[in-house]
Amino acid sequence: MAKEVLVIGGRSGIGKQVVADLLEDGYHVTAASREISEDDFEGEVSVQKFDVTGSDELDLPDELHGLVYCPGTIKLKPFDRIGLDQIQEEMEINYLGAVKVLHQAIKALKKGKGSAVFFSTVAVQTGMPFHSSISAAKGAVEGMVRSLAAEYAPKVRFNAIAPSLTDTPLAESMLNSDKKRESNASRHPLNSIGDVKDISEGVRYLISDRSRWVTGQILKIDGGMSSLRSL
Repeated sequence: MAKEVLVIGGRSGIGKQVVADLLEDGYHVTAASREISEDDFEGEVSVQKFDVTGSDELDLPDELHGLVYCPGTIKLKPFDRIGLDQIQEEMEINYLGAVKVLHQAIKALKKGKGSAVFFSTVAVQTGMPFHSSISAAKGAVEGMVRSLAAEYAPKVRFNAIAPSLTDTPLAESMLNSDKKRESNASRHPLNSIGDVKDISEGVRYLISDRSRWVTGQILKIDGGMSSLRSL
């Protein structure tokens, strides 16, 4: 019987690539998002409508072998222009939504001895201007991951991926011209923008038994941004 993986926010971008790759690896995937249908995917995917900012209930199997939480935001502004409403929204989507999902899924994850993967950002550990709001929300995710990895070991593994700028619909406004793409690529030591496949490969590893001895980690897939400096 195929192992069960739940992907929250699996309709587009990184999440959609994750769904496709996990199907290829032989998992049974349930994808949940606010607007979603089976027609959004190639292959047999179970779908559920689920709003991480609401009070929706997930329909979960008794045993869950993997959870991937993909919802995110990109709203970069100077600190003095960020209102409390934006900060609350970013916390709700990036952190509190993850908490809501975990409250519903943790029993099934424990039973399935599952692996949970979340998303942070390179900006948490690398100070960047205009990132104060999203860095705070994703910093909360990193803290949660480390704490829960300790609390639920050895039954459930918790890890996160911290990407740099990746070519997704969410990042369209930052990559919608050749000049912007070239400028953003040049900021990375590898002189390129991340692709959804680059990030999904990290998820595949962390969900699989190949990472059975990995928990409480923040995997940096960021073109070298967090640890290298180009000449």
